[in-house]
Amino acid sequence: MNKSDPKPSIEHIESNSIDLKEKNDVLDDVQLATDSEHDITLKEALKVYPMCIFWGIIISSTIIMEGYDVSLLGNFIGYPSFQKKYGRPFEDHYELTGPWQVGLSCASSVGAFFGVLSNGFLIEKFGHRKVIMFFLVWMTGGIFIPFFAPRVEVLLVGQIFNGIPWGVFATMGPTYSSEIMPVALRGYMTAFVNLCWATGQLLAGGILKGLVSNTTEWGYRIPFALQWVFPIPLIIMTYLAPDSPWWLIRSGKEEEAAKSLARLWNKKIHHRIPQQINLMKHTNELEKQQHNSKSNDEKGWRGYLQCFQGTNLRRTEIVCVCFIGQILAGSSFAYQPSYFFRQAGLDPANTYKLNLGTTAISFTGCIVSWLFINKFGRRRIYVTGYFFLTSLLLLIGVLAIPKQTPGIQWTQCGIVLVWVGIYATTIGPLTYTIISEMSATRLRAQSIALARNSYNIISLLSHIIQPYLLNPGEADLKGKTAFFWFGTAFPTLIWSYFRLPESKDRTYEELDILFDRKISARKFASTELDYVPEVDID
Repeated sequence: MNKSDPKPSIEHIESNSIDLKEKNDVLDDVQLATDSEHDITLKEALKVYPMCIFWGIIISSTIIMEGYDVSLLGNFIGYPSFQKKYGRPFEDHYELTGPWQVGLSCASSVGAFFGVLSNGFLIEKFGHRKVIMFFLVWMTGGIFIPFFAPRVEVLLVGQIFNGIPWGVFATMGPTYSSEIMPVALRGYMTAFVNLCWATGQLLAGGILKGLVSNTTEWGYRIPFALQWVFPIPLIIMTYLAPDSPWWLIRSGKEEEAAKSLARLWNKKIHHRIPQQINLMKHTNELEKQQHNSKSNDEKGWRGYLQCFQGTNLRRTEIVCVCFIGQILAGSSFAYQPSYFFRQAGLDPANTYKLNLGTTAISFTGCIVSWLFINKFGRRRIYVTGYFFLTSLLLLIGVLAIPKQTPGIQWTQCGIVLVWVGIYATTIGPLTYTIISEMSATRLRAQSIALARNSYNIISLLSHIIQPYLLNPGEADLKGKTAFFWFGTAFPTLIWSYFRLPESKDRTYEELDILFDRKISARKFASTELDYVPEVDID
């Protein structure tokens, strides 16, 4: 020190000492909270986080409505009473024309696109609960349109209108669950979102099977009306739910975040709440530092721009390709198979029996996936599942080449059921876990919205293409349609091997560090992190 330099005052020295002590205390809390996340077992997590599970189930249950209606419209296309009301005579029965099949299949996706897009910033501005309640009320009124639709044009408008809240619900479940769950439960409860989707499909399949012989207008009106069962109880439960503590931290509401954790956690671990608050604040500040963002940059449309900057670009690529991988794997062809079964030569009764069996397999597969999700990790299950799905598409296409016999037709239908089982235990549920974990916490709503809208766009294209590939008045490819989807599935399989990282057992801060270091996707699981980066917490 220069002699001319003034000596630091005692107050200045003491102030620096206090600041250093506080900083060290925060880093200690961050490390303790991180260690706690890693050390807790599944059995222990079930005991101390029961309310996390309960509220995750409640919020994710909104997706049952989307799964129900998407399955309903997808399978109504081959439904006799629906075809008679909205279709045209074709040989000895009624048939929706190709353009109207496309229009009705795409309608809800159009609405969902705008619902998802708006939800990306509505969540950050108003929080999960208020947004869900608003769109549940919207949904309650919107059901009147398809229920009373006198013409197919009105039905189309109704599907677009109702698609907006379905888009909101589709992104809300994984967003909320990923923010209230500890690492030990995060994979299970984000994958639970797909179980809700499958539950909606199972309900729709059972109702359609029960009413397939009803040739009156009530054969399709009753399934529409049953959607009114969902909104009111969900509005009440959502009102009672706690807000996401991560959202509260991002909004600068530290005390409310602590109260939210107190509602979510068992009293036995309430002493760890200050440590968790510091971990969330530390992660939040680390991401702001990495993104060079200000406190409110993620509140509006600018958050979407940040998803394409710096390391966020890689994260956005992963969540988007992973989600559209569900469509590219052939789900439009194999996951809603009623129309394919009809075109394969099966009568309506057998078609909807198989369809109900398909939804039951899907439901069971989601539960079975929980046995593997934490044992094998996200990456291995996704890549392995994609390999088998791609192979089965090739096999279905090959079986469609020779002259078709009842034995070959039933074999194709059987392989479709196997395809659904593999899908439901691998990429179906794992996709929701991956998109929830790969995004930065400050950009989670926007990242999941971008992923879901990427899915919606590809889904729209598939709904335009798929009916023309199968429709007897168009290409009439029947099982050969599988060759088309094999052509989209195989490149996605290659991408998943080289670009999809492993996020199992990682806290969000650890994932931030791994992405910031540009670690290879195949080395995410093996890279060791043994320090906590220093950031300034206000």
